[in-house]
Amino acid sequence: MINGIINVYKEKGYTSHDVVAKLRGILKQKKIGHTGTLDPDARGVLPVCLGNGTKLCDILTDKSKTYRAVLLLGKVTDTQDITGTVLAEKPVTASREEIINTILSFQGTYAQIPPMYSALKVDGKRLYELAREGKEIERQARNVEIHSITVESFNGETNEAVIVVDCSKGTYIRTLCHDIGEKLLCGGCMKELVRIRAGEFEIVKSLKLDEIEAKMRAGVLEEHIIQVPDMFPDYAKVYVKKEFEKKLYNGNSLSISQLEQEMAGLCDMTDKVRVYGGENNFTGIYEYCPAEQIIKPYKMFL
Repeated sequence: MINGIINVYKEKGYTSHDVVAKLRGILKQKKIGHTGTLDPDARGVLPVCLGNGTKLCDILTDKSKTYRAVLLLGKVTDTQDITGTVLAEKPVTASREEIINTILSFQGTYAQIPPMYSALKVDGKRLYELAREGKEIERQARNVEIHSITVESFNGETNEAVIVVDCSKGTYIRTLCHDIGEKLLCGGCMKELVRIRAGEFEIVKSLKLDEIEAKMRAGVLEEHIIQVPDMFPDYAKVYVKKEFEKKLYNGNSLSISQLEQEMAGLCDMTDKVRVYGGENNFTGIYEYCPAEQIIKPYKMFL
């Protein structure tokens, strides 16, 4: 079984679940999970966890992301993107400067109402399922963080702006486009979306499914798998003394005295460490508790 994380380039037309299903066929293993959905019409970076790397799914989902999107002004749809039913079309009367300034004004924290066409659950049912039934329910606004937003270009003839957005988890770029249009009093929707970064994973290093399949057949895919401990380069690396390895493998807390002597000087370490048993066997991430002089399990990867 392959363990780790692979940086997949999700192509247009695939759901994130489609990518996982195809990878199960290519890699001949079931234990695979993605780290956050991308709409079928969106493309770009989709980190996929393999084997014991699936324990990282929740951690990677929390990472910030960067998108390049095409905002189309003057059109409002029920899905907030170009694939939806057009609800209204309005003239764009704002000047180029007003449009750019309005887009830039969304940098920072703002309260965003999740769209009806989203995978969020309410009373056990996905919002998009309710939307397809013609139902709309009240949604609570959630604070999202737009770390930065830039306007790469604006075409006054087509009323299209290419924007690059670096944002927190849970941010809907479709909704951001909609909200920009609302603020400009002309409406807006998302025409295109590419995720160019998810955490430390960048689009330039991503692989399409057919590339993954070709590398798998050639026996070189392992070169593109990021190992689980490499996802935590800032965490100190510590080893457990041989006589305490059983305690380690049972997932118990460990005292500092049970670590290899040369690794026991932990005063400068971060609050979490990478813990290894014999033969450089990575076991998991532990939390350092200086007051008790112990490390306790945070996430195990046995």
